[in-house]
Amino acid sequence: MNNGKLLTFGIQHLLAMYTGAILVPLIIGGALGMTPEQITYLIAIDLFMCGVATLLQVWKGKFFGIGLPVVLGCTFTAVTPIISIGLEFGIGAIYGSIIASGFIIILVSGFFGKIVKFFPPIVTGSVVTIIGISLLPTALNNVAGGQGSPTFGAKENIILAAITLVVIIVVYRFTKGFMRAIAILLGMIAGTVVGLLMGVTNFDVVAEAGMFHMVQPFYFGAPEFLLEPILVMTLIGMVSLVESTGVYYALSDITKTKIDSKDLAKGYRSEGLASIIGGIFNAFPYTTYSQNVGLVKMTGVKERSVVFVTGILLVVLGFFPKFAAITQVIPTAVLGAAMVVMFGLVITQGIQMLAPEIAKSMENALIVACAVGLGVGVSVVPGVFEALPQTAENLFSNGIVTGSLTAIILNVLFNMIGKKKAA
Repeated sequence: MNNGKLLTFGIQHLLAMYTGAILVPLIIGGALGMTPEQITYLIAIDLFMCGVATLLQVWKGKFFGIGLPVVLGCTFTAVTPIISIGLEFGIGAIYGSIIASGFIIILVSGFFGKIVKFFPPIVTGSVVTIIGISLLPTALNNVAGGQGSPTFGAKENIILAAITLVVIIVVYRFTKGFMRAIAILLGMIAGTVVGLLMGVTNFDVVAEAGMFHMVQPFYFGAPEFLLEPILVMTLIGMVSLVESTGVYYALSDITKTKIDSKDLAKGYRSEGLASIIGGIFNAFPYTTYSQNVGLVKMTGVKERSVVFVTGILLVVLGFFPKFAAITQVIPTAVLGAAMVVMFGLVITQGIQMLAPEIAKSMENALIVACAVGLGVGVSVVPGVFEALPQTAENLFSNGIVTGSLTAIILNVLFNMIGKKKAA
């Protein structure tokens, strides 16, 4: 493959994951009340770390790297936990939990196959569904212009969100292949252009951003290692490993590359190492992006060198804050419309995982009912457990923890203890 084709295919992979890559820091930065300058850094360091994490996986070493054409980014399943940890415990606790969970993932990588039985689809599907539903209020607040905004609910915001959503739907309906894969990105571009014509797009952040910067460890402060945040982030990490396992096997099948338990362990270690580095540089935990698997299947281009180029491009972009600042030009309502789709897809992913499991038995239906009901309920009705001791209140007031533990315990009770009798 010549260099021109290599670069083209590498850019194609970058564009396929770009929407998810920029939305995560934009959402988290906005929710935590960061300044435009801080959000710019967060976007830049996230792009940089997406590249580093991708290169760690593409490279096949003795202990790290699964050696498949896989692209990594921050999963949306981590967004809600990161925001809740930051609001309750501070930014230091976010990065302490990310670093600690990375070390734990590396430690369990060799025998994850033995504990994965505690994270079957009935558990992981429930967790993903809870997270997706918990994210929707953020999306709808942004559709209206952003919580606390003086223009909250203004017709201009609703119009921009509607245009963005319509463009996404139209592109997805009437195009195929790569164009369909970047439908959300194209919708955001269209919404931003309309916002510019309406006079709601502001380029001040871009003008103020520098052309080049060096990445800095602990940019937002030193990490703090607290039990509850570490537990939450470790649970998210375990769910991500289960999802990544599916991606590894899918790519193994597409590329006709055999993988064994040792290869899987190297893949898990790379994700753990990426999370450690991400925590040090005040970024995020990293996992495989399934949308890029679809791109590999669609194009038929299976060479690792293509994804290696994607990783290099992402690392380079991380050194140019002005490029990162451009993403902040996107109007809040446009972001909100994209979030509705992206978070809705998180919910559908959870439902897709749960549907065949629920169909198997009434017991599984009860597991989902209790896990999702409690997980979402705790998230939307805070203070339910305020009468409990402080540690227990903090732990169970987190919808993800409550939902996850409920699903794990009930799955053990109904599906793992004793032998199920034949109907």
